[in-house]
Amino acid sequence: MLGAGNFAQKQPPATLYLAATDAAKLATWEDIVIKKLAFVLSCAAALCVTSAFAQDKNLEKLGGFKTTGTPMMEPIPQTGEHAEALKAIAAKIKVPDGFKVNLYAIVPDARHMAVGPQGVVTFVGTRKELVYSMTDRNKDRVADDVKVFAPSIKMAVPNGVCFSRDGHLYVVEQNRVLWFPGAEFFYEGPDVAASTIVKQGELIPASNESFNHTARTCRVGPDNRIYITIGQPFNVPAPELLPEFEKLGIGGIISMKQDGTDRKIYARGMRNPLGLDFNPKDKTLWVNDNQVDGMGDTIPPGEMNRVTGPDQNFGFPWYGGGKVRTIEYKDATVPEGVIFPEVEQEAHAADLGLSFYTGKQFPEKYRGGVFSTQHGSWNRVDPVGARVMFTPLKADGTADKTEVFADGWLNENGEYLGRPVDVQVLKDGSLLVSDDLAGAVWRISYGD
Repeated sequence: MLGAGNFAQKQPPATLYLAATDAAKLATWEDIVIKKLAFVLSCAAALCVTSAFAQDKNLEKLGGFKTTGTPMMEPIPQTGEHAEALKAIAAKIKVPDGFKVNLYAIVPDARHMAVGPQGVVTFVGTRKELVYSMTDRNKDRVADDVKVFAPSIKMAVPNGVCFSRDGHLYVVEQNRVLWFPGAEFFYEGPDVAASTIVKQGELIPASNESFNHTARTCRVGPDNRIYITIGQPFNVPAPELLPEFEKLGIGGIISMKQDGTDRKIYARGMRNPLGLDFNPKDKTLWVNDNQVDGMGDTIPPGEMNRVTGPDQNFGFPWYGGGKVRTIEYKDATVPEGVIFPEVEQEAHAADLGLSFYTGKQFPEKYRGGVFSTQHGSWNRVDPVGARVMFTPLKADGTADKTEVFADGWLNENGEYLGRPVDVQVLKDGSLLVSDDLAGAVWRISYGD
């Protein structure tokens, strides 16, 4: 097999002779490289097919309540020097008087979360290949058991996790949706009841798969349908791609029944929608959408959008964020009825998670409002973000002024100590904040 050293250390001969069963054949050096690369790629493809087949067989077994022979993975250690270092970070986070921040769990690559309806376990997605479960067995408000969930199933970017009210867990991957009925009951062992409701390659066409903007999120709505964010794979897409994206719901939010049928496009005109939640009072859907890069440090603003009904358009790619027109579409005609953001957020702070506060532990000021996270900028000269924000609501259900709630993961030297991703309310009314840089989940509580 050709290695990098062969290219660096030797000048290849102009021609080489390749033996064949039928006759000797003259080939150039480039021919050999191409043939060897083709062989390697074909072997890799065969391995992928074999692996995919094995995974499909595992899903078939799990769907029939059969064991797969998968060993249990070791729990993630929750004590020791690493835990103490994370606790030191928690002590640096600034919150309003009466609140405190503690380390809830060590969870590698922690992204979006789903709190079990029975309060038994919380699931944590990642942008890699694993989903984790967190269990606080002794109810001291610290998780003492963190382990990989459903290790017999190989996943790809299982970022989105969400529960139905009756205890069904859904995991939305880059291009597949899995269903885990009774997840709070079956999660303890390596084999769990599981099924596929959207097959691999059917959430979006495989040709549109990308490493960019494919971390999905999901919620089960008041109508018991699953709502899924579908980010589009470009900073700003070319005009010729828009018809297909519009048809598929790429760059928006889709919904479907809990069995994966009756897929509909719910919202359009978004670039990379992420955290989403329904207001329990008026059933409106709120969602963060990340704005266009490359236009400067202070423009365009990020967006928190309020979706009041189906088929609304929120302006992308004609607008890059707020009312700032994109360079690529500055002369294009904007569709009628475009809706501007409910909240304009600081540019490039990367607002991700979003949840309505439904608990009773926090003071009255916070009840019914929106907590959201800022992951932190990656391309600003002066970085911003890495904090938890709070947006109260007015009497008519619209947003009031957003304020900083928890800050300090970005220190005075411009160094990230952590990068908040998602925020979810625990059964006791405290707030969980996931952090994929620190590999942790923080808990914010009020009072004793």
